[in-house]
Amino acid sequence: MSAPYTMRLCYLVTCGVLVSLSPRPVRAQGVVPDPNQIFSPVTMPTPVSAYRSGDGTPGPMAWKNQADYRIAVTLDPTTHELTGEETLTYHNNSPSSLPVLWMQLDQNMYRADSRRAALSGPAGAPHTDGMQIGSVTLMEGAAMQEVTPLVSDTRMQITLPHPLAPGRTQVLRVRWHYTMPGAWGGRTAVSPSKNGDIYEIAQFYPRMAVFDDVRGWDTLPYVGDEFYLDYGNFDYAVTVPASFLVVGSGALVNPAQVLSPAQQQRLAQARRSDTRVMIRDLADVEAAAHAPPAGSRTWRFHMDNTRDVAFVASPALLWDAAKLDLPPMAPAPGMKPEARLGMSVYPVEGVGPQAWDRSTEYVKHTIAYFSHDWYPYPWPTAINVGGHGAGMEYPGIVFDGMHDRDAKLFWITTHELGHAWFPMIVGSNERRNGFMDEGFNTFIDSLASLHFNNGEFAPKHDGEYAPDTGRPADDIVKVLKDPVYQPLMAPSYIPGRGDRHAMPYFKAAYGLELLRSQILGPARFDPAFRHYIAAWAYRHPTPSDFFRLMESDAGEDLSWFWRGWYFTNAAPDYALAGLEYVGNDPAKGVQVTVRNKGALPLPVTLQVTWADGTTTRRILPTEIWTKGNEAVVTLPGGRPVRAVSLDPDHAIPDIDRSNNESTSVTPVAVGMNMVVARRNIRP
Repeated sequence: MSAPYTMRLCYLVTCGVLVSLSPRPVRAQGVVPDPNQIFSPVTMPTPVSAYRSGDGTPGPMAWKNQADYRIAVTLDPTTHELTGEETLTYHNNSPSSLPVLWMQLDQNMYRADSRRAALSGPAGAPHTDGMQIGSVTLMEGAAMQEVTPLVSDTRMQITLPHPLAPGRTQVLRVRWHYTMPGAWGGRTAVSPSKNGDIYEIAQFYPRMAVFDDVRGWDTLPYVGDEFYLDYGNFDYAVTVPASFLVVGSGALVNPAQVLSPAQQQRLAQARRSDTRVMIRDLADVEAAAHAPPAGSRTWRFHMDNTRDVAFVASPALLWDAAKLDLPPMAPAPGMKPEARLGMSVYPVEGVGPQAWDRSTEYVKHTIAYFSHDWYPYPWPTAINVGGHGAGMEYPGIVFDGMHDRDAKLFWITTHELGHAWFPMIVGSNERRNGFMDEGFNTFIDSLASLHFNNGEFAPKHDGEYAPDTGRPADDIVKVLKDPVYQPLMAPSYIPGRGDRHAMPYFKAAYGLELLRSQILGPARFDPAFRHYIAAWAYRHPTPSDFFRLMESDAGEDLSWFWRGWYFTNAAPDYALAGLEYVGNDPAKGVQVTVRNKGALPLPVTLQVTWADGTTTRRILPTEIWTKGNEAVVTLPGGRPVRAVSLDPDHAIPDIDRSNNESTSVTPVAVGMNMVVARRNIRP
């Protein structure tokens, strides 16, 4: 790991190195890096206001609206239909009066006339009738008024009889039903397994759209991407056939009504156990398959301060759990304080010593590690589901693949549960700024891979991060050089080009790694990143807020980095341009000329290997390129030079390494011209 940036600055004046700058521009491959442009200030897209401060924290008049839900749904496995009713209490904490409310009907993306259908073409998913609204009723005390909503694609507008004033609440009741669309279902799936179908249910209720200080109502249609939601408290009930197990976001509040006495005992045992306890075992699954009980059961859950809930239901699921390594938390209303649980549910297809038998081990590590290093996990359970394999996250529960195993299962479990921090706790707008969700999460995932079990699955190198070799500085080069990719700040809802993981996952995550290891150092980066999470927990930050907070806390003007890595696809490109002895005498030192050919001048390591095999390293900080594109570095002499190289550890993504090193540098004989031969050094 390279020295922190605060240490690097000393090399200019105190480490025996002299750097001179050439103000003349250097042309490379038809492009001339312009220091005036590289180092000019960045105008942030979201301005400072009373709601968002200049230091990147919420402003003195910051606000957020809240949506509380009481939901009851019934799942009919014979028709794959879900029927529901919700009572929604919407709190207008904004300074605006709201004449209308907007809600999200995500299941409407499967209608034949939806925008998603137009985007996907004839090869898209099977169509349904979408979310059918039975009624919408406004409630004020005992008074009720049914209204006719306006449905537009995946949005529903409700016009109020009088505007909802600041500080007031509106209660409404909505009834609906829909047919699940099939195996994929836009991250809400019905999947066959040996012992019955597995229903992974999400986006299953009409949800409030976000009204914020940036755009007012944010009503981007759902086309199968990600989400943007307000926070609130949830009570929800799921009625299913009596043979089904239901596991969902939050705490199960009626275990005595839905679990057998033996299962209740095992659940209590799991709360005391550091290793997994089978709560629903193979015998339970086989009994449910061969002699299913008659009737139905209603499973009830509660979750506070969350933006969403989801659940899984099936007769086929095994269930194991263990206590999370976290302090107790305040219980749900009417419940006793209990240890929090890490859980896994999966069919027999997932059983195996390197498969789902280890899932809860991975769950425990993810929650404990991220809680310790970044921000405490806030909810009573963390659940990994082995089902269709959507690889999708919801608060407290994630949907992964029943056939996942080995490193893949560790990486996908860590990634999906890592979304508890981004965007479930830090509620960024996934539909517009996907890198703040996927990239921030992938970054902390890469550190988790190094931490788990002495690096058993390190380094992270999957489809999300460093997919080719596991070395991000090398693997990102082809992305930086490919013009197909749009910058990270391009809106996420605009259909991208190329591999969807390359930018919002890989590049965004690696950008934070560069910021941490090459620019700021962990001593400055880590506290600032923790502050960002804490400041924006359960709120809605923008990229501008993140950029400002990191600069303010770390004490560094990073305009050049934000512009190069986020607003453009600039890259570093350095070259060795010359070597010579001072006064033609090795005893007086050696001068190395380094040329900057790229628009992202990351700090770079210069290494000189002397004739005796020893080496000297110097880090060239970004600031040396503010006046020109060529720098001469003078190192103390005394020995002839064998070789010189730039970035010998491949710590930065230099897009052309062919001119980064000399393989054999030999001085001309003493008494003659002592200029070092510049063999194998390409400008």
